[in-house]
Amino acid sequence: MGIDWRYRETVLALCTLAFFATMVGRLAFSPVVPEITGEFGVTNTHVGIALTGMWLAYALAQYPSGILADRYGERLVILASVGGTGATCLLVVFAPHFAVFVLGAILLGAAAGLHYSVATALLTRIYDDLGTAVGIHNAGAPVAGLMTPVAVSWIAVRYGWRPAVAITAAVAAPAALLFAWRVRPTEPRRPDHPLRDRLSPGPMLEVLSRPPIVYTGVIAIIFDFTWQGLASFLPTFFVQFHGYATTTAGSMFAAYFIVQGVLQIAVGRVADRFGRDIGILCCAATAIAGLALLVAGASLVALSAGIVLVGTGMGWGAAVFPRFMDHLSEAEQSAGFGLVRTVYMIVASTGSIAVGFVADRAGWAVSFGLLAALLSIILCLLALNRVLDYRY
Repeated sequence: MGIDWRYRETVLALCTLAFFATMVGRLAFSPVVPEITGEFGVTNTHVGIALTGMWLAYALAQYPSGILADRYGERLVILASVGGTGATCLLVVFAPHFAVFVLGAILLGAAAGLHYSVATALLTRIYDDLGTAVGIHNAGAPVAGLMTPVAVSWIAVRYGWRPAVAITAAVAAPAALLFAWRVRPTEPRRPDHPLRDRLSPGPMLEVLSRPPIVYTGVIAIIFDFTWQGLASFLPTFFVQFHGYATTTAGSMFAAYFIVQGVLQIAVGRVADRFGRDIGILCCAATAIAGLALLVAGASLVALSAGIVLVGTGMGWGAAVFPRFMDHLSEAEQSAGFGLVRTVYMIVASTGSIAVGFVADRAGWAVSFGLLAALLSIILCLLALNRVLDYRY
């Protein structure tokens, strides 16, 4: 595509590193939820509200990030995201009251949210095999999931949850410097287009009303709702439901992300070779089976199998995101993809509070059973689309 292979791989690697840094910020809370509730005297539901606010802010940042990238270039927006994530985590670290903690979490989510849509659009510019590239880029999240729970749990046990959460700043700073050093400035797609026109409801509704976008958006909502609930409370589930220690639960959470990181690339290749819907089908089916094992399993072998299956299913982005891009023109791929991510993630951001609330009221088995029931809707949608000769 007219771009040197080595530079293209450098961009992919550094976008992945940037995604890793923003994901560390969002995952650093999960292993220390019990410590946070204990210090501030709040419940899982309260922490779920804070994390839902973080994910909601992350969602709301998606569309503006695309508009800013069209006007100023992807490189500048990604740098602002990584640097902002490191800076806002400090507000959480030094929060004297739970209200300040909530504010810091929300601001962190907003800063982190500037990255993903813009980085995906940048990769779309330079890669033809987009499913594989997205799978590799998305691996930044599972790698963060591998390292963050272990590091945060280890530091929290010895020094408390505040120094543990502070690792976000330690990771974000070098990631931003490397990106600024090695990635060339990117030419804006629409530098002179008035921002008022980009925020007009007419063009936004036109994109959002396309049947394939609506169909894919419903699938993305269910998957992301599930992902956010698991990302917020899976370590707590292992502690409170199965009785594991915090460090052991953090290690199991890390294993979940290892699987997600490795097999997500395979999901992308399946989506490139056999079609997006086949990749989506594999993800939904394995996630349902994995959730059942996590709840019903008692042995370490059964729980390990559940982690593998759920981790595979949560690699859904490598199949779903290219499906969105298939139905967006080149000119729409920054702001358009950011718009659809904002919409589906606003709804899906309730995953944290829903999982925490149901767990408080009815127990973890019911809470995780709800996630499995939602994922079964995806299987029904895929079957319906096949009956309709893949109209959507």
